[in-house]
Amino acid sequence: MADFETYQEYQRIEDYDEDSPPGEEDLLIHVPESRGDPWHHIKNLDNFFTRIYHFHQKNGFACMVLSEFFELVQFLFVVTFTTFLFNCVEYDVLFANRAVNHTGQTLGPLDRNKVTISDAILPGEQCTERIEGNSWIIFLLIMAAIFWVYRLVKVIFNVLSYWEIRQFYIKALKIQMDELCNFTWQEVQVRLINLQREHPMCVQKRELSELDIYHRILRFKNYTVAMINKSLLPVKLHVPFMGEMIFLTQGLKYNFELLLFWGPLSLFQNKWSLHPKYKRAANRQDLARQLSRVILLTGLVNLLLCPFVLVWQVLYAFFSYAEVIKREPGSLGARRWSLYGRLYLRHFNELDHELQGRMGRGYKPAAKYMNVFVSPLLAVLAKNVAFFSGSVLAVLIALTVYDEDVLTVQHILTAITILGVVITVTRSFMPDEHMVWCPEQLLQCVLAHIHYMPDHWKGHANKSETRDEMAQLFQYKAVFILEELLSPIITPFILIFPLRSKSLEIIDFFRNFTVDVAGVGDICSFAQMDIRRHGNPQWMSEGQTEASVYQQAENGKTELSLMHFTIKNPRWQPPQESSVFISHLKEKVQQDAQTGPSPHLLLSEAPLCTSLLSNESATGPDNLLASVLAHPVLTASCVPARNRRFIPQNSAASAAASVLASLSSSQQPHAGQRSRSYAPRQTHDSPVYSSDHALGDSMSASDSRILSQSYSALASEFASAEMSLHAIYMHEVHQLKTQHAPGQLHTSLPMRDMSTNSDPQILSTQTDSLAPLVSGRLGGWAEEEEADEDEINSSGPVPDQTSRGSS
Repeated sequence: MADFETYQEYQRIEDYDEDSPPGEEDLLIHVPESRGDPWHHIKNLDNFFTRIYHFHQKNGFACMVLSEFFELVQFLFVVTFTTFLFNCVEYDVLFANRAVNHTGQTLGPLDRNKVTISDAILPGEQCTERIEGNSWIIFLLIMAAIFWVYRLVKVIFNVLSYWEIRQFYIKALKIQMDELCNFTWQEVQVRLINLQREHPMCVQKRELSELDIYHRILRFKNYTVAMINKSLLPVKLHVPFMGEMIFLTQGLKYNFELLLFWGPLSLFQNKWSLHPKYKRAANRQDLARQLSRVILLTGLVNLLLCPFVLVWQVLYAFFSYAEVIKREPGSLGARRWSLYGRLYLRHFNELDHELQGRMGRGYKPAAKYMNVFVSPLLAVLAKNVAFFSGSVLAVLIALTVYDEDVLTVQHILTAITILGVVITVTRSFMPDEHMVWCPEQLLQCVLAHIHYMPDHWKGHANKSETRDEMAQLFQYKAVFILEELLSPIITPFILIFPLRSKSLEIIDFFRNFTVDVAGVGDICSFAQMDIRRHGNPQWMSEGQTEASVYQQAENGKTELSLMHFTIKNPRWQPPQESSVFISHLKEKVQQDAQTGPSPHLLLSEAPLCTSLLSNESATGPDNLLASVLAHPVLTASCVPARNRRFIPQNSAASAAASVLASLSSSQQPHAGQRSRSYAPRQTHDSPVYSSDHALGDSMSASDSRILSQSYSALASEFASAEMSLHAIYMHEVHQLKTQHAPGQLHTSLPMRDMSTNSDPQILSTQTDSLAPLVSGRLGGWAEEEEADEDEINSSGPVPDQTSRGSS
């Protein structure tokens, strides 16, 4: 471990004066009252707001109770069915290895009657004797029963909690259960903020902001995202002969959270407060040794429970995926965002449904990028293996069609199944004959949605090293299943060895990056998205940040998170330092837009770019907005060849700036009757740009049905497109800063003469007929429907819905 001198520069960041008024630092977070409604002066607002959020995302009381009930039934079914299969089935009879005496007379091998299922099942008395005679089975059943009873008690408490939240929605928020699906989370959040003014839920603050609510729901997740961003958690392992690999599973993540956040020996003394001893630097060495012992104990417990957890993982995987693999063998070759990728790519203060929507939008571009890497050698081998396997399979199928008795031959059905799996797997190694080789463009499309990308990927999208690193974020489903199966074995060793060695760094991290905010409690200072304390000079915060290298967030996490939160919560008033950064970014965009390509040129060439990068027509809101607002600014190659000579080296940044500036200029009020519609969207009171008036330019006559979409769904689409533009622009500017010394940046050539209509107000003048629909301040972006944390729909982006919307 490093000695104390190494950490002399690590000082706990001081509390924010504007958020912690004098005299309030030591106050309890909440004071319960015995009178009034049960949600007045709530003792644990973290838990309360989290339950409100999950209640909304999981579609209300009935769905949540039914899910809890079936979790109990599912566990009971797995245990009882597995016990039955091991103790109550006569497999010699089932496999026809032994004759069944139906008549009481001994039959020869050729005189067997037809075997039924009941013949292979032992009588109840014999089955019970087998179970009672196996002490190991008895022990496992007792352990399973104890766990099931524990889960039953927990479910009962959860149901009571859900009922309380249901009453809160009906009585306090005035939202009936049959109308819950029509409210977005932002609308629920607005009602929570208004309710605080009339009936205070928190006694510390009279006014709650959107950031306060996010802090309480994401308190621990923000810490985890920050630790992944600072490479503090040991998720990168060096495997012999395989190099560096990322290993982060649900079990390992559960142990991290148990040790650091909510376990009996964790660093937090309650849900909202870090233990005071961890805030003092004097005893950091003692605390590190204490944490090391706790980690060692947890690792040993994991090692002791490894056989039981492993058996459960195998059984659960078998019952969950065996039928899917039999029906769709290619599903193992589908990809999903890894757990590490979801933490690495997550913004500070990004709720689950917001992340889900963003990752869903990035699924198709990421899958296309990964699919362009095909080994010619493997392709040749796969074609030949598929040919031979297909030939044998065709013969077997023909024989079964001619005479179905062929299926009674031993292992014929097994051979047909295996050959089908082999053919499906080999096809995944064959390249698509219609595929266009454009890795740089595809990787930029991915960046538009995921918002984060290592610097060394730029210009190296065609290299296998970049593809392998992308595969760590976007893994095969088969790899995910294998990692989860190996997790009970590998997790104890990660805890005992790599994590213990980081005990001192973990103690220093929580001391240095924890701040106390009145009315909220202890939070990760990175979650404040404060440019001055955590900004990175290479990410457009030069001259505005005082952060050392240790205090800076990596990969522009602070700056991008600030922009993301501001766009998703337009009513939020950022602090002074954040407002200065946003204003500086806005000025920079306006400057770069002067030398950028015409927005009309970009919009007119959007169909060409879409055809290069996609085989599907962009008719829905997702594809339409992505082609218009993202694809044309990703790379210079999207511009026609006849105009490519006019494009400077930094055209992507200037093109993104041009579209963003056009969105900003489209907010200006128009003359006559249109003035009233556009007046609420004045640019001086909007911290960032709004994209509502770009709808008209991105629509054609065949897309007029989009007008029937709800306002919230359209607003969420434009919010996502706007953030994609900002991500592209900020990454391009960052790349220019890192590649060139100050004052040596290439000057963009004027491109306004490339279009016959270069009026910067083109985006406004073409949207007059849509003004009633998209006018007014976009007060709350609609949100994406929350999906399972571990599964993302591999068929494409998650569709936007009015009930949850899309973030």
